[in-house]
This record gives sequence, C-alpha cells and structure tokens, in this order.
Amino acid sequence: MAARRKSKGAYMISAVAEMYGIHPQTLRLYEREGLLKPSRTEGNTRLYTDEDLERLEFILNLARDLGVNIAGIAIILQMRERMEEMNRQMQSFVEYVRSEMLSRFQQAAPGATGAIVPLRKPIAGRAEPVKRSS
Repeated sequence: MAARRKSKGAYMISAVAEMYGIHPQTLRLYEREGLLKPSRTEGNTRLYTDEDLERLEFILNLARDLGVNIAGIAIILQMRERMEEMNRQMQSFVEYVRSEMLSRFQQAAPGATGAIVPLRKPIAGRAEPVKRSS
C-alpha cells in the first residue's frame, strides 16, 4: 500500500489523492472528522507532510483492508496516540530511575566500581567455606 514519495515533502490534496487512488473529498472528510490535520498555506491550501501520509496510510489500511468505519478509525487513532504517550512516559520514568540509581550508588560509595550491590569481603582467617548441615 505504501506509495513512493519524496522525503521531507509537502503535498497538495490533488497529488495525495492521486498517489493513493482516493477522491480529494475523502481527504476533506478525514480532516473534518479529525483523522488528518494537514497544515495550510497562507492561501488556505492544504499541505500534507510525510508524517500526514504515514497516518493516511494507516487510516487507509484500517478502512480498506480491515473494514473499519470512520468512528472506529478515530477510536483506534486515539488509542494509538495514548499508547505512544504512555510509552514516552515509561521511557522517561526508566531514565529517571536509572539516573537516580546511579546517583545514589555514587553517593553511597564514591570510590567503588563494579556492582551496584556491595559485595561482602571474605572473612579473614577462614580457609574453607562454612558447611551447613541439613
């Protein structure tokens, strides 16, 4: 389904409609329904970016290949955006925990290197390990 396109481009509605074999009214409908948000020129001409085209490809896949209606597409796109935001938040949290652990480790043992958990030093004078009876 992926159409060939230039990188970092901005495409007018007629070009996008032709690239994907859809009517320009379909693109206008998707915009009215909030599924696409193309930028506008000063003359109010819609311009679709590569990111808009990726989103359009996803929408067309849902509609054409999976038979999802516009309301369903809107819900799926909202869920996808929420999942991406949650992923960003999780990545941020993981980075925070990682930096916090490193900071605390460095504060606790400024000259220590190696493991985060301090290792026990062997007890002096003990030649063999302690055997425990079961």
